[in-house]
Amino acid sequence: MATETKSQNNILSIISKFPEGEEKIFQWTKQWYPVAVVDFLDSSRPHAMQLLGKDLVLWRDGSGKWRCFENFCPHRFAPLSEGRVESDGTLMCAYHAWRFNSEGKCISIPQSQDQQTEAKNCSNPKSCAVAYPTQERQGLLWVWAEAGPQAQVESQLRAPRIVPELEDNSGKTVQLFWNVRDLPYGWDFFMENVSDPAHVPVSHHGIIGNRYKDAKYYDMIRVREMSTQEGFSFEITPVAPSIEQAVHDFQPPCHMRIVSTSQDGGKLILALYATPTRPGWCRHIGCQVLVKNEAGKIPKGLGIFALPMPTWLGHVLASLFLHQDLVLLHYQEKILAQQRKGKWLDAVYTPNPQDKMAIAFRQWLEKRAGGGIPWASECNSELPHAERDKQKLFDVWTTHTQNCKICQDALKNINRLTVLTYVTAAACLCLGVIVDARTVAIRSAIALMEETTTSVFTFVPPAGFWWALAGAILFAVMGYLLKKLGQLFYVYEFEHAHND
Repeated sequence: MATETKSQNNILSIISKFPEGEEKIFQWTKQWYPVAVVDFLDSSRPHAMQLLGKDLVLWRDGSGKWRCFENFCPHRFAPLSEGRVESDGTLMCAYHAWRFNSEGKCISIPQSQDQQTEAKNCSNPKSCAVAYPTQERQGLLWVWAEAGPQAQVESQLRAPRIVPELEDNSGKTVQLFWNVRDLPYGWDFFMENVSDPAHVPVSHHGIIGNRYKDAKYYDMIRVREMSTQEGFSFEITPVAPSIEQAVHDFQPPCHMRIVSTSQDGGKLILALYATPTRPGWCRHIGCQVLVKNEAGKIPKGLGIFALPMPTWLGHVLASLFLHQDLVLLHYQEKILAQQRKGKWLDAVYTPNPQDKMAIAFRQWLEKRAGGGIPWASECNSELPHAERDKQKLFDVWTTHTQNCKICQDALKNINRLTVLTYVTAAACLCLGVIVDARTVAIRSAIALMEETTTSVFTFVPPAGFWWALAGAILFAVMGYLLKKLGQLFYVYEFEHAHND
């Protein structure tokens, strides 16, 4: 009872720090951030990641819950992400086999002299890992950006930025696959980009719109006033004839909700998240949500990405879309950092109303959020240099595949199938040669027995040879195409100059 009263008092004391009305400055660390899609994680091992410049490790305990610690063992600071998840549901450091439970308490120090000494050493607070609050909502793993008992209380007072429609169990909502990707540009440039519908038909020419026909005038009207904690939203006008309303809604710290409502009442929702990981990088997690109208009709989704497909194929095709922006935003961030001496609005030239929401976002960041992300003290807060090797920017393996169990399994199957098709092609070719040689031998033998002259038709390959040759070519082509598909799990290059 005393513990419950103490907890209630803690909550009341925290609430008093959030008075009615607005906080003056956005509190970056007192927020929930989506860091992973649960179904894509390999639960048999720990996973390293970063949040606000802090190195973290994600792992699943014996109860099936994902946990988050700072990525170091308190013993000698070896990374826990290089450790093991043991069969008893504890996290083991691979350096000296210290083990930690789900709360971060050290429960085993094998090198201790005896059990009594081990128990004493484990009871010392210095032996504990630093644990962060976590929760799973809508298939995402969320991490609170502060650790400790106070953070556990504070995290209960604020809900993550979920998609309300995904809580609807009436059958009206259809969610398409989640995608996750580490992008080589900052969180703020991601948010600025998705605040800007004008770039879509130009940057994404050929997938969504046409750069020559669809880059048209429109205005952006503010529909929700700016708030420190709740962000703001803008409506596009005019919209396409089939669309009744299109709204971009920024919900800090990391959510952009883009809703297109059709004339018939259906909705297409783009749920876009960007978690700031380290300077010059962010982790994007996103999906499409389709809401049926009263007649049960589903609206059109976002191009080819709304078609029925396995999740791994959706992840592969996502590069077609993401890489059309990627290089532009990577270099844009570096160029602006070099040239900017004052406020963002003074550095850029934004004469058209299409830039209203991008301007509002930069104003929110400057006036409501301290001007930028307060990176962890142990993080090098300097913006990394521009990457001149574009192939490294188009790296898919490091930024997605190596952290996605679904894509790794698909890649293994594709590689196996590639080998099988090449082996089958070789077998077909060998079979064709054998059939041809056997037929020629039989024809020659018959000619000798009949004492007739061997004709040129004796050496013409039989139909079986041609069928075998066709099979060999078909399987060889299939193997080549599968190999090309497998390469997209590693690198996907793109050039706007070649996108006609």
